[in-house]
Amino acid sequence: MTVENLVDLVRTVQSYKAEMQRIEVKSAHLGCPKRLFDTLSSFANQREGGILLFGLEEESGFRVVGVYDPQDLQIKINEQCKQMTPILRPLFTLATVDGATVVSAEIPEVDIVDRPCFYQGAGRLRGAYVRVGSSDEPMTEYEVYAYESYRLKRQDEVRLVERAKESDLDKDSVEQYLIRLRSGKPNLSRMGREQLFELMRITSGGVPTLAAILLFSPYPQVFFPQFSITAVVVPGLEMGELAQDGARFVDNKRLDGPLPQLLDEADSFVLRNMTSRTIIDGNGHRADRSEYPPKAVREAILNALIHRDYSEHAEGTPIRILFFRNRLEIRSPGGLYGKMSLDQLGKVQADTRNPLIANMMETMKLVENRYSGIPTIRREMQEAELPAPVFREERGQFCVILYNRTAVKEKPGIESLLEFCRVPRTREEVAVHLGLRSVHYVVRTVLRPLIDQGRLKMTLPDRPGSRNQRFVSVDSMSRGT
Repeated sequence: MTVENLVDLVRTVQSYKAEMQRIEVKSAHLGCPKRLFDTLSSFANQREGGILLFGLEEESGFRVVGVYDPQDLQIKINEQCKQMTPILRPLFTLATVDGATVVSAEIPEVDIVDRPCFYQGAGRLRGAYVRVGSSDEPMTEYEVYAYESYRLKRQDEVRLVERAKESDLDKDSVEQYLIRLRSGKPNLSRMGREQLFELMRITSGGVPTLAAILLFSPYPQVFFPQFSITAVVVPGLEMGELAQDGARFVDNKRLDGPLPQLLDEADSFVLRNMTSRTIIDGNGHRADRSEYPPKAVREAILNALIHRDYSEHAEGTPIRILFFRNRLEIRSPGGLYGKMSLDQLGKVQADTRNPLIANMMETMKLVENRYSGIPTIRREMQEAELPAPVFREERGQFCVILYNRTAVKEKPGIESLLEFCRVPRTREEVAVHLGLRSVHYVVRTVLRPLIDQGRLKMTLPDRPGSRNQRFVSVDSMSRGT
């Protein structure tokens, strides 16, 4: 960064009186901090890296106190960077602020194939960290595994199910798959059944693969009880709200069976619990409009089934469908796979966590396998004049949220709200402005979606639950900084 950028950064931190997702503050006026490994690791493991800012004292309101020796500080920071795997190469900038020297060290993100970046002295499992707000937290064993899985191109879907036998596969389902597989492919048509089984990874050495069990076993949950879907209808806006008769759920089902059956049953569950309304156009034509576009719902469920994590680390977690009064959430184990980021969803061709399952379901005419799922969800919601879908990644989980018209009605005056938030506002102030009683509801259904859409930002993004948190419209923040 330039000297001017560094001065601006100091002023921004002082204005918010907070560290941030990409900024860690250290005083360093009495010497170099002896242990920076946690922050070095967490910055290197996140997109766009992070910045270590030396010369401010957090305890005194981020007052500029300067550093003890700019030259020696850079040497010692570089020494700590050399103890990381992979070795980090920080970029230093120096500036004079309020008569004292401040130093920034920009820590670049490491390529995903080199993650996790970790402190050599603690090893990969104990020395790898992830940035959560303004804190550095140890990576879970699963998070470390997820990076290694991508780097080593592990295919959990083709691991052998040692307890299973070929006879555990439904013969009719397998035969229909083979017929479609051979159709129009002379070379495959000449292969024998056993050879085709091994070539297409239905079995290996006569033992069924996980993909084969998930697609062709009449009841895969005998082997993997949680490779299923739990689906509930909640009577209110949040989990835990009760109906008038005291019921926690209006509908509550565990869906089992092979993947094609799971898709159909989950689709039926949502359709059964959706409301619909009749629209009459200017010509008197009647048409029923569902609470959510059925195509969008089916694509979201299909994506969850195909792209969820089927590794041993995720065996205990089912896909979840949560039906609230104002929204539908579909949550699946496993975050985004590979180099894909949330802002790239539906715009670039993604790496596929389970290519065999995707290809098998394409052959079975259940999916196009052309990376059209996310664009279809967005298009269907837009054509239905509903809010844009929200996609979230939450430490090992991917979530799709579809809002209905109730959400639109319950979020009045969005443009007015953005105007109101040109001055930073608290949650309570926003709730009063919107005429809504539940602050928690305002955060979940109003503030969070606007933040996801890039229209609002938090003044303390690294401490979302802080009592000092304020929400400000993006254009006003841009002018202020």
